[in-house]
Amino acid sequence: MIAKPADYTWLVESVDGACLTYVHGLTPEEVIARRGGRPESFTPTSFWDMGGTVESGEPLGVTTIGDWVLTIESGGSGIAEEVIMPLSAGTRVVSHYFLSIKDLDHFYWIEDGELRFCFIAQEGYSEEVPDELVETMERIDALYPPLPTPHRGPMFLLAERLTGITLTPHLLEEPTYLGGAVPEPRSWTVPWPQRAGYGGNSPDR
Repeated sequence: MIAKPADYTWLVESVDGACLTYVHGLTPEEVIARRGGRPESFTPTSFWDMGGTVESGEPLGVTTIGDWVLTIESGGSGIAEEVIMPLSAGTRVVSHYFLSIKDLDHFYWIEDGELRFCFIAQEGYSEEVPDELVETMERIDALYPPLPTPHRGPMFLLAERLTGITLTPHLLEEPTYLGGAVPEPRSWTVPWPQRAGYGGNSPDR
């Protein structure tokens, strides 16, 4: 069942200004390595304490939910093209970043290096909606007013459809995470659809 709009209010308040990324079929150690980190340097931590002892690099928290690895990090480095595209090699990656005070929302679904669907701040959704998301987009249109800000619910419904995971306070806050640091991306360029209406070039963030 698709959640109603109010169901994710708590999530926006808990992780505003953060990037949540779901990676299918890998281990936490593999995800950390693909992000350029050293798995042996990551230590168990809680949702509320992750990043507290990181002295350099980008703090990253990693945990497992079923067949998925969930990563959480402050800021939007997780959606940088040089990060998210290699991370998706041979698998599915769903990632979203939002900063509600600026309505700075990004959402990506990537399959083995192929950008399948996205929302880019100030630009909107991909022009073509894959068959897998048609029903969910129709539900979003029915649940929300025209042009809803994705972090107010739509991006979480899309992630739920693509991963089968409905985040709850317990599911997000109760697991033990591996916490540590990964390198900052060299470029803040984000994946950019090469389609009419998107300008054809990736903006540097």
